[in-house]
Amino acid sequence: MDEFLFSDEPSEVIEPEHSGKWKVIIVDDEPEVHAVTKLALSDFEFQKKRLEFLSAYSGEEARKVISEHPDAAIVLLDVVMETDDAGLQVAKFIREEAKNNHIRIILRTGQPGQAPERQVIVNYDINDYKSKTELTAQKLFTVVMSSLRSYRDILAIEQSRQGLEKIICASRDIFATHSIEHFIQGVMQQLTSLLGTVDEAMYATSLVASNLSSRKSDQLVVFTGRGEFERCEGKPITEVLTSEQLDACNQALSEKGIVYKNNYLFAYCSSEYNHSSMLFVSGIPEYLTDTQKHLIKIFSQNVQLAYENVQLQAEIESTQQELVYRLSEALEQRSTETGNHVKRVAYMCELFGSHSGLSHHDVELLRMASPLHDVGKVGIPDAILNKPGKLNEEEWDVMKSHTTKGYRILQDSRREIVNAGAVIAKEHHEKWDGTGYPEGKKGEDIHIFGRIVALADVYDALRHKRCYKEPWSKEQALAEINNQKGKHFDPSLVDILNEHIDDVEAILAHFPDKQH
Repeated sequence: MDEFLFSDEPSEVIEPEHSGKWKVIIVDDEPEVHAVTKLALSDFEFQKKRLEFLSAYSGEEARKVISEHPDAAIVLLDVVMETDDAGLQVAKFIREEAKNNHIRIILRTGQPGQAPERQVIVNYDINDYKSKTELTAQKLFTVVMSSLRSYRDILAIEQSRQGLEKIICASRDIFATHSIEHFIQGVMQQLTSLLGTVDEAMYATSLVASNLSSRKSDQLVVFTGRGEFERCEGKPITEVLTSEQLDACNQALSEKGIVYKNNYLFAYCSSEYNHSSMLFVSGIPEYLTDTQKHLIKIFSQNVQLAYENVQLQAEIESTQQELVYRLSEALEQRSTETGNHVKRVAYMCELFGSHSGLSHHDVELLRMASPLHDVGKVGIPDAILNKPGKLNEEEWDVMKSHTTKGYRILQDSRREIVNAGAVIAKEHHEKWDGTGYPEGKKGEDIHIFGRIVALADVYDALRHKRCYKEPWSKEQALAEINNQKGKHFDPSLVDILNEHIDDVEAILAHFPDKQH
């Protein structure tokens, strides 16, 4: 027959040794209550985890223990201790001051008349209320088991909430970015929130790595990887997977589904345009819930389409940039026999902009718009544009008009890049000391884009042959730029040039002039 725990308490109890995982806080001013509670629950186990007991003998001590162990699952709380409502005050502290809404509070009292159950349940955020005289070992087991189940479910809900928050943030980030690499990082972040931990991952697809000269549509290659696959981009998966992994991969491909193995999975991804992509993740938890598996299924069905959308965006931007380069170079070829000036200026602008405090967005905008700086030269006659000698005053006035001509060509566009190009075209010949053209703007009144392009344009022009001059050496060009610091050029930008001259020269070397 089940014995009452507190109606006739034993005088001595031997506490068994155990290693607990679920933390249970016992709050009672009677040591015997602690002992008998531990004894009654000594062999308790839930989800392969034992109990770990923490003891407090007063309300004040309970506050300290609860604050030090916010991950405790249950508190068995006596009502009457140093005061008649000490336990009730602890319950209030847990919810209102410690802000712990996860822990399950079970009130236990030997004097139920002093704290009526209905009143306590209504006024305090507790989860159960038991009289010590009615609490048998079996009932204690039952209430602890039900409380742990509730605690587990609350944690699962909280984990799902945090995971959903991560997924929403990651989705926002990956669709805001125009980088395939950032997209894959977002994919891994989403998977991490779904699965808990991910130590290795790769995304393999035939779409990205198809070879135009010898296309193999059924050949999966690694697009990007982490962990042991970090340096496997471009390799066929047959070269990087173990035989066991390859079997699982082929199974997922043939079944067009998801295959779970010991600590990894292969998920088949497809879309309207591509039907042979594979997502591999290892380091997954030993046990996945049905909810997690369902989310993984939905995720794998949609990730390929999302990937292709990002890839399409990247392709549009690459096409746009190439058109800007080609049209700008066509204009340059009217005044020189060489090319690649606009590319060098673009990447120098990116370098200067990234070190001058511009946002990533503005740096990208500057890089893409800077090749449009001399678009106004389309309206300058060849005789002036290609004159080998010094221009007379009238010719110089015509040449200077290319800034306003470029501005008029590009102004009032609905496209951000074109509008940025308009500002650059107009202001890249303004000077820091106000002696430039077309408006004689001075200092920071000149747009930062114009100041940056001015420096990049002049340095590149000095270092390369023009119809009116031979190329200068690095030392000569740097000396001239530094001589014009605070006059022609923004002093802070000249400092950046001096600090990163090796990077600038590397850009020049990477995009040499093309002979025609």
